[in-house]
Amino acid sequence: QLCSLSGEMPRQFPKLNISEVDEHVRLLAEKVFAKVLREEDSKDALSLFTVPEDCPIGQKEAKERELQKELAEQQSVETAKRKKSFKMIRSQSLSLQIPPQEWKAPPANPVLSPATPVLPSAFVPVQVPYDVPEFQRVSISGDYCAGVTVDDYEQAAMSLVKALLIREKYSRLAYHRFPRTTSQYLCSMRDQKWKVEDEVHPDFHSPPEENEDPYNLDDAPDNLDYVIKLKGGIPFVYDNKEMMELNEPRSLPYPDLQTYTLDLSHVLALIADGPTKTYCHRRLNFLESKFSLHEMLNEMSEFKELKSNPHRDFYNVRKVDTHIHAAACMNQKHLLRFIKHTYQTEPDRIVAEKKGKKMTLKQVFESLHMDPYDLTVDSLDVHAGRQTFHRFDKFNSKYNPVGASELRDLYLKTENYIGGEYFARMVKEVARELEESKYQYTEPRLSIYGRSPDEWLNLAKWFIKHKVYSPNMRWIIQVPRIYDIFRSKNILPSFGKMLENIFVPLFEATINPKDHKELHLFLKYVTGFDSVDDESKHSGQMFSDKSLNPDLWTSEKNPPYSYYLYYMYVNIMLLNNLRRERGMCTFLFRPHCGEAGSITHLVSAFLTADNISHGLLLKKSPVLQYLYYLAQIPIAMSPLSNNSLFLEYSKNPLREFLHKGLHVSLSTDDPMQFHYTKEALMEEYAIAAQVWKLSTCDLCEIARNSVLQSGLSNKEKQKFLGVNYCKEGPEGNDIRKTNVAQIRMAFRYETLCNELSFLADAMRTEDISTLSK
Repeated sequence: QLCSLSGEMPRQFPKLNISEVDEHVRLLAEKVFAKVLREEDSKDALSLFTVPEDCPIGQKEAKERELQKELAEQQSVETAKRKKSFKMIRSQSLSLQIPPQEWKAPPANPVLSPATPVLPSAFVPVQVPYDVPEFQRVSISGDYCAGVTVDDYEQAAMSLVKALLIREKYSRLAYHRFPRTTSQYLCSMRDQKWKVEDEVHPDFHSPPEENEDPYNLDDAPDNLDYVIKLKGGIPFVYDNKEMMELNEPRSLPYPDLQTYTLDLSHVLALIADGPTKTYCHRRLNFLESKFSLHEMLNEMSEFKELKSNPHRDFYNVRKVDTHIHAAACMNQKHLLRFIKHTYQTEPDRIVAEKKGKKMTLKQVFESLHMDPYDLTVDSLDVHAGRQTFHRFDKFNSKYNPVGASELRDLYLKTENYIGGEYFARMVKEVARELEESKYQYTEPRLSIYGRSPDEWLNLAKWFIKHKVYSPNMRWIIQVPRIYDIFRSKNILPSFGKMLENIFVPLFEATINPKDHKELHLFLKYVTGFDSVDDESKHSGQMFSDKSLNPDLWTSEKNPPYSYYLYYMYVNIMLLNNLRRERGMCTFLFRPHCGEAGSITHLVSAFLTADNISHGLLLKKSPVLQYLYYLAQIPIAMSPLSNNSLFLEYSKNPLREFLHKGLHVSLSTDDPMQFHYTKEALMEEYAIAAQVWKLSTCDLCEIARNSVLQSGLSNKEKQKFLGVNYCKEGPEGNDIRKTNVAQIRMAFRYETLCNELSFLADAMRTEDISTLSK
């Protein structure tokens, strides 16, 4: 099983020292950040993506500048030599650049290379190392790749490769995923040999067998009695108290603040770099056009493949709702029926306590001056409508049925007078419907706020007491970015205390599971962490190594988004490394990102996140969008949610992202607020298919992406996608299970290889130029 293998990893995160170049990059990054903030302040919120970003005069001037540069290049002897070397490089690559398992880029030998590209004849079939039905491929001939000048091409390629290497470093050391194909090309550029055993994968707990008790508390491993202490928001693990007094922690990798802010500055400066923006913009346009051509030429061939695939169709391929909040996982009609049912069957049950006085369910409704019999979905008023567009405050109030926070506390919380029983019953009803549908899975978010270290134990006890486990659910913990609210109410003294309340209980349960049996059990079914809140509330300061450390952050101001992400990532990374040592499951970091606010959020997530939710703002940055494509960063998109909050459905970039080859999935976000039917995820797929005229193959590709993105275990993914799902391209796809055409998989794989080969070629030009002199 390829996916369970992982090679020895360096135990220390490579630290960076600041050079003059880095200082220049940092200053540039600060200018970019300031510019983005100014744009945020000045832009009309309702005009998101409604007008072209560049004015016609600006476009005309830019074209004239490009023309002048190209004319100047034509006069240069040096440029002529370099262009010739590019021709040699491209001629050596066949029309497909596909890395085999033990792959190294072929050495450049200009003596043997013809001066013009050798293209396969129309009558000669393309040789590929996998079995795919014959289809029509699109290839481009020419001396170098993007219609940009040689200098710009080289500069863009080197910048993009540097960003990908940064992403790979952060992913590997946190046990996050990084695409195999991209990793193979990066190895070849450094003249290293890629080996499958060096690949790193997260560990997810396999679901219990049929006769196994999912709530068994007796299988906890032995205690280690390590000591955990948070200093400046960073957890340090010591073998014992003596080692803590000597200040000798265990060797676990994490990026120090200087290294992280320097890497962040490099990517931040890159998004404003002119040549890189031009290159990425052209490549993205090409990717979209190439898919349109592929669709025109091969749509019937793909459909023919699917028609000849027995048993499997769109309805019975596995789909995962990769982004959904537990408190809104039921639809509005479900909530209404449940409220009426509880009122009819247990009106005299004591369900709350107010000012020392116990209240029955009937008294709660009487105090609100309402009779549940008269309630309708309209009076329940939990559905988002026109009035919530760009009003996140109004949207949050929709979590209060009939506008009453008392009903939210009673029905939609895990901690209340009845121990969250009503909420658990509703979640279990949703789970039963999923189990009956068989092919749908979901990853609901439960909140941990960081107000108190007891929150974790209370949540674990709620899970076990009410038997909330379902084979069709995996849990994600969301941490709302609302430190400022807790600080203003004097619930927390500093941001450091909030981090301590969130993460120290997890380290303690990992170190001494026998003393924390409930939490140890619950963590088996948790697959990741999310960071949530209104992204459009931006902070006016840039996160840097001069930012206050969390223990000293005692003001009532909320820290910036990138500050939250860094400290959550560091804690998750250290926790994952400790849990991996113990043979326990690891966690992914999957924050909300790019829904609104600043595009700098997407830069922070590029470094720290395994995958993100929303990602709408990638549309505004060609560099980031191209990087997210090359690194195949999963994006869980929720167009119906965006339609009510931030972006009209017709302007949603999901279809565009899918066509270009970004790794997108469909998710519901909040069925209670946005959906009407019992099967909210199918509603999401159905509307997307109708509005964007998506084919069956498109829908099945999105469904396959959702399973890959999810926290389902290796065993489940092998069952749902095929035993070789870790391989990329057609070899990793079992059409009998996924209903995705092999032609589509070959197209995606070959296109990604082609884009990466352009970067690899640019990195080899110096060697070739030396040889050709």
